[in-house]
Amino acid sequence: MQPRKPQQIARELALLSLSQLPVNPKKLDKLADDQLVSKLVLGAVRTLTSEVQDTLDNAAGELQRSNDRILSSQTRASDLNSARTMLQEAIACTQTAINQLGTAVDFPELIQLANQDKGVRNYAKELVITVNENRHIIDELLSSALVDWQVTRLAQIDRDILQIAVAEMKFLAVPDSIAINEAVELAKRYSGDDGHRFINGVLRRVTEQKKQHSTAT
Repeated sequence: MQPRKPQQIARELALLSLSQLPVNPKKLDKLADDQLVSKLVLGAVRTLTSEVQDTLDNAAGELQRSNDRILSSQTRASDLNSARTMLQEAIACTQTAINQLGTAVDFPELIQLANQDKGVRNYAKELVITVNENRHIIDELLSSALVDWQVTRLAQIDRDILQIAVAEMKFLAVPDSIAINEAVELAKRYSGDDGHRFINGVLRRVTEQKKQHSTAT
């Protein structure tokens, strides 16, 4: 596995801390380097813990429903098929939780790099601040790219990945292809099985609409 670049580490740190940051993002600029890293890492730990717990809760719910369906059925094929589907959903949720927990192995490296590399912590800070200051604009762009869906209904981790990617494309002059590829890689690490495909599709519609708007103007 190739070592990740500072901006890739920064994106991951920003993603994980974005929704659970224990301080107003506007105050990040005023923090000393060690304080900045500690706040970002605390937010990251909170997010990962919350995501894993939610996923495991979903898995437990599907397992219980599957068990109830089997116990209450009279071996009808439709009941057994329904129970099998619920069981498969539970297994998928559990696998996602395992993947999310697996990323915690990288935490010591992430913290070390954030402490040692000014570029990592500064870009993570820039991403968090940019998303928070421009969330309304970013969500409008995402809303127009979502088909029969709303930004507020997205899973938190998917919404954060999309917001970071759009922030990079719209406000930080990151080439569309790079922002999309990096978002897809984050989704593979933290979202469900189909999460990266969904993220890729939404972001490609964002870029298509941006090109249409540029042509029209």
